[in-house]
Amino acid sequence: MADHSKMQLGRKAIRTDSRTLALADYLTPKLPPPPAAVDWTKGIASWGMMLNDKLGDCTIAGAAHAVQVWTANTTGIVTVPDATVESYYEKWDGYVPSDPTTNRGGIELDVLNDWKKSDFAGHKLLAFADPKFSNLVEIRQSIALFGGVYIGIAMPITAQKQDVWDVVPKGGANAKPGSWGGHCVYVPKYDAKGFTCITWGMQKTMTVAFWKKYCDEAHTLLCQDWITVKGSPSGFNQTQLMTDLGAIK
Repeated sequence: MADHSKMQLGRKAIRTDSRTLALADYLTPKLPPPPAAVDWTKGIASWGMMLNDKLGDCTIAGAAHAVQVWTANTTGIVTVPDATVESYYEKWDGYVPSDPTTNRGGIELDVLNDWKKSDFAGHKLLAFADPKFSNLVEIRQSIALFGGVYIGIAMPITAQKQDVWDVVPKGGANAKPGSWGGHCVYVPKYDAKGFTCITWGMQKTMTVAFWKKYCDEAHTLLCQDWITVKGSPSGFNQTQLMTDLGAIK
């Protein structure tokens, strides 16, 4: 049985912005339904902790795992070094290594806005748009078209010792959303039974029921690594998205 009770989380309160683009606005009628199953993990066995066993840097670790997925499926896998991961935890989430009280995690929207303004270890985020986290068709389209989806989960204590994250019907207070804390992960894989994220150096599968109960934010990331090689997906209006993004003040 798994035991993740000593692992760190780090997704802080959800921040929203009315200016954030909605993924659904750019999915055209020409776009076919998402495939029944998608897997962008490329058989990778070693993902790296990205320091999330020691620090609440999951918002940065999730970005680093996204880079691994994108590059593994385009030019060859790139793993961001731990020292670089920590430097972005400092820059984007305010962590000060000499002050343990600053190890408080980060806010996904803030991280993505910072990433869009600059880059992450040389990897540029062109834009992001939010699918409805409760709309599994949009979530699956995000994974199928762009290599994954960057999400937030209100983690229950019951998930600490589950091999597959699932809903515990009589879990009591330990099954309450957020009873453990908030977590950020990158999800590059799904099938009819559930979704698979990368966290704590491994792939972790969650059931559809778990997603529906505990996932509470989602962001589709358009990375230059992915778009440059694979191009803009047919049925996705990237031109309009970039026009709308440019109009945001």
